[in-house]
Amino acid sequence: MCGLEIPTNDRVIVGMDSLDDAGVYRISDDLAVIQTVDFFTPIVDDPYAFGLIAAANALSDIYAMGGIPKTAMNLVCFPLKQMDISILRQIIQGGLDKMKEADVVLIGGHSVEDRELKYGLSVTGFVHPDRILTKKNLSVGDCLVLTKPLGTGVINTAIKGGTASVEVIERVTQLMAALNRDAAEVMNKYRVHACTDITGFGLLGHLAEMIVGSGCGLELDSENIPILPEAIDYAALGMLPAGAFNNKEFREPMVEFSSSVNPLMRDLLFDPQTSGGLLICLDRNEADKLVDELHQKGIGESAVIGEVISAPLGKILVN
Repeated sequence: MCGLEIPTNDRVIVGMDSLDDAGVYRISDDLAVIQTVDFFTPIVDDPYAFGLIAAANALSDIYAMGGIPKTAMNLVCFPLKQMDISILRQIIQGGLDKMKEADVVLIGGHSVEDRELKYGLSVTGFVHPDRILTKKNLSVGDCLVLTKPLGTGVINTAIKGGTASVEVIERVTQLMAALNRDAAEVMNKYRVHACTDITGFGLLGHLAEMIVGSGCGLELDSENIPILPEAIDYAALGMLPAGAFNNKEFREPMVEFSSSVNPLMRDLLFDPQTSGGLLICLDRNEADKLVDELHQKGIGESAVIGEVISAPLGKILVN
């Protein structure tokens, strides 16, 4: 990182030299801790819902690494002179309720007065050192399974613009506030090779991280990728967040789109997600079974969206 010397030791299993969702430190032969931190500005107007979403988003990194979240600490930036303290109370209550749902205990936190409201969590989880999941370890022939539909970035832009209906706001709020716990519990029954969660870099951005230096490529079937239908409508109206353009500029050289792929779909694959689903890589023979079990668990929009291919290296083909 910019020539800085980063402290480390032999017990660090996943650290700053990787592009993974969280850090992992070995405690013993059968126990490692996973640590992550995430916070952001409000993406919905309702303070309580914002607390739910921010907490679910922070907890997601632990699930993506194959672990179980155990403790959390609040991170708060609050404009005390501009907002009533009752707003902060509602945000914190949302976070607490989501932590209770995840069976996570709050053990502290830190707050500062700031002109811009921000909230999130620092989270610690447990995992067996042999069960850690990272973004790497892809195998040619593996299938890719996505557990939540895309489009939250576009819809959040519509919300900020006052265009989204009450029904759409309610649906996308529920989606973003949904824990990835159930998906992770199902996933952990299978021989998963790699996993990440889809957040600010969009689907293609996170897939690009998975194949850098992997010695393989990816092929996606755009018709199988779950998309919130309202996101397509809003994208057609030009309601793409700035993050989608940034993601596209950074990663588009790694992507080859078939001429049959709708331009709106191309944009939505770069759409930055908030508290998105898990992207699971596993053997082709187990992929359909995983999706079936996810559906039985109520994660009904889970789908096989693509596969790992031998060539072209370092490229994502979207058909």
